Amino acid sequence: MPAYLISLAAAAVVFVSACSAAESDADGQPADSSEAGAQAAESTQRKAPDSPEMSALREKLAKRVPNLAESELRETPVDGLYELSRGMAMGYVTADGRYLLEGDLIDLATGRQITEERRRGARKKVLDDAAERSITFGGDDTKHMVTVFTDIDCGYCRKLHSEIDQYLDAGIGIRYLLYPRSGQNSASYRKAVATWCSEDRKEALTRAKQGKDPGTRSCDHPVDQHLLVGRQLGLRGTPMMVLPNGEVVQGYVPADRLAARLDSEPEQDPLAAAQ
Repeated sequence: MPAYLISLAAAAVVFVSACSAAESDADGQPADSSEAGAQAAESTQRKAPDSPEMSALREKLAKRVPNLAESELRETPVDGLYELSRGMAMGYVTADGRYLLEGDLIDLATGRQITEERRRGARKKVLDDAAERSITFGGDDTKHMVTVFTDIDCGYCRKLHSEIDQYLDAGIGIRYLLYPRSGQNSASYRKAVATWCSEDRKEALTRAKQGKDPGTRSCDHPVDQHLLVGRQLGLRGTPMMVLPNGEVVQGYVPADRLAARLDSEPEQDPLAAAQ
């Protein structure tokens, strides 16, 4: 099967101020990857019927590469070029079903990043369910709500949380999803579960990020779901931020720079300029 699955990491703003997803936790336990891949969620939303042209293209794909034929198919602004997508992965195929293109589609006349727009929308859909079970700092007066994948034992995650008041003062709410990089059967995973199962999750998270072990607690928790969602979004390290528009920012960013990015016009990018 042709490798048309495109890495999300290529489209993300990359920072060195992040803890690697491959690092071991304080107990030195390896990540449990048994659920990765096998549980990769596919979109279950109802799809619009194919046009006659797309139906013909899908038939051609089914004969040549059956797995591609199961992907979602969309028209693009380019005549004779169609978008193939499966979850977060996207590629393009010609109308005759012969040529497959990997890469981002950009309108050079307007600067519109067509593929990245689609990715951002897909990220927001993936986050919808997970965000219902999060640990959120910020109230009704929050100007921007940013989703952050966090690991209790990650140094940059702890730095970010130590400045939580600065983010709140800048009008930025932080919606935490728990992502212990070392996976299940690790100390980081145990701490994440215990934090969620605490009576006061926000206080427990703050204490845990200060190095105070939350102990062992058990309850119905969303940590496994948060791990799966992070993998779907191409997480490479923590913290990883997802901005309200679906843009991914890898790593820690100070509150003032993040506020400048969120308050800027779409074509301006203070974070990238600062690198």
